[in-house]
Amino acid sequence: MAACIHTERRPRLKSSGLRNLRREGRLPGVVFGKHAENEIIHISTKQFEKWLKKGGSGFIELKLADDYSLTVLLEDLHRNPVTGELLHVDFQLVQSGEVIRTKLPVKLLGSPIGTKSGGVVQVEDPYVEVEALPKNLPSVVELDISAMEIGETLFVKDLKLPPEVTVISGDNETLVSVLKP
Repeated sequence: MAACIHTERRPRLKSSGLRNLRREGRLPGVVFGKHAENEIIHISTKQFEKWLKKGGSGFIELKLADDYSLTVLLEDLHRNPVTGELLHVDFQLVQSGEVIRTKLPVKLLGSPIGTKSGGVVQVEDPYVEVEALPKNLPSVVELDISAMEIGETLFVKDLKLPPEVTVISGDNETLVSVLKP
């Protein structure tokens, strides 16, 4: 089920207008997609942060005031490099018959055997880039790391994804390693 966030259209604003919007608890954003006009929007920062804390993956339904809604995926998130404050969000419009490319979070399952002998888990890349039709797109990719010993590494090629999902990330991209302390 898609998360639902109430959205409002916004005019193009200069940086001072965007700052005022953020002070009011609103996060500026844009929705873009193939064969669609860009929608310039703003959403509740608090509501969006709650969604991020719950894992921040999967489809989002953006509800506009006029009973119009858009199904989107989070494409990019811009933060202040010093304070970490959310500055802007980019959403990719999901069109049912169109293949979409997105990054999925990799959820690590289990605790590696190597950690019992002092090893440390190092996550190299918490995401994998994939392409699929929206109906075939999982919200998260699970990777069991419980059998990993010290010195072992798991790569993108070790992921088990449905055949309808095409992996764009390179097979030899490192996802997670268990290292000596």
